[in-house]
Amino acid sequence: MNKLGISDLDLKGRRVFMRVDFNVPLADGQITDDTRIQAALPSIRYVIEKNGKLILASHLGRPKGKPDPKYSLKPVATRLGNLLRKAVQFAPDCVGPEVEKMVSDLPPGGVLMLENLRFHAEEEKNDPEFAKQLAKLCDVYVNDAFGAAHRAHASTAGIAAYVKQAAAGFLMEKELESLSYVLTRAEKPFVAIVGGAKIADKIDLIESFINIANNILVGGAMAYTFLRARGIATGKSLVESEKIALAKDLLAKASTKNVSIELPVDHVVAPGLESAASQVISITETPPDQMGLDIGPETIRRYSGIIRQAKTIVWNGPMGVFENPKFASGTFAIARAVADSNAYSIVGGGDSAAAVAQSGVGSKITHISTGGGASLEFLSGQKLPGVEVLTDK
Repeated sequence: MNKLGISDLDLKGRRVFMRVDFNVPLADGQITDDTRIQAALPSIRYVIEKNGKLILASHLGRPKGKPDPKYSLKPVATRLGNLLRKAVQFAPDCVGPEVEKMVSDLPPGGVLMLENLRFHAEEEKNDPEFAKQLAKLCDVYVNDAFGAAHRAHASTAGIAAYVKQAAAGFLMEKELESLSYVLTRAEKPFVAIVGGAKIADKIDLIESFINIANNILVGGAMAYTFLRARGIATGKSLVESEKIALAKDLLAKASTKNVSIELPVDHVVAPGLESAASQVISITETPPDQMGLDIGPETIRRYSGIIRQAKTIVWNGPMGVFENPKFASGTFAIARAVADSNAYSIVGGGDSAAAVAQSGVGSKITHISTGGGASLEFLSGQKLPGVEVLTDK
């Protein structure tokens, strides 16, 4: 990586503004999963050890640009304090005279958590004046929020113009190194697993994989648009009719590059999501009144066989409607297959990461990305605003 990293900075006695991704799930004011807080601990502990004055900033939820107690980061500050076994001060806002005073009173090695950045509409608008106010709080800037690196907001992009040095935190570095490895030095056979509902969301990703992968295994609802492109009837399954021509193009492109796009051969069907009755059926025998909601056992067997041969695997998107336990078998089976392979494996955030966690195989995956959208854009070959603005080495 040709950008400054946190270990390139002199932090002693300096005010360090660290953008983290503490957008954690809350229920009744309680944090239900602190994975994102845990992921930022190495960078946080490093600043404390180096006697920097640490100012932490994050967004939480979608408060629509104004204060909303439901989206306060106070519970996050409390949880962080427990994890660090150290007092974490909490600021009632993220800009303004009161916050500036709290920052100036912060001792070396002290930690201050700012209130939700998105309580100000200027954050998402990347407003220069707001970015300047944030920059006033610090001597150096560290971005450790990979999950927000694809957003050009005041705290992820704008602030960098008003600080002397902008560096990547350890989590950001790890994400970029792992994902860059896949794009530039991946060992073959390279297997990409792509799922989810819409081709529209993953066009660039699939095109990127056509250039670097040997096999692309397709699951989830997007498989039905590809199946229709091959002239196969898919019953009531979700199909993006306006994307059938695009799916045809992608199949043709893959064929010219000698990349095999694998589609399900059987699936679990039901009249609808809420239906009590489901059955496994061959793709080519799908009745007009049934919809596919998960990949079937023969598809699982075929996909697992290809995964077993892989040296590099990237997985983004579930194989079915895995939120419903009746249609989760395919996604969980793929999670286990990836975990049991000896490949360098990356799981790209969001639903796939949740499936890996629920399958209990997370420790056997090489890298689980903390950013669904950011990893998707990076693997699609797009530049991330939150990375581009960091200081070059």
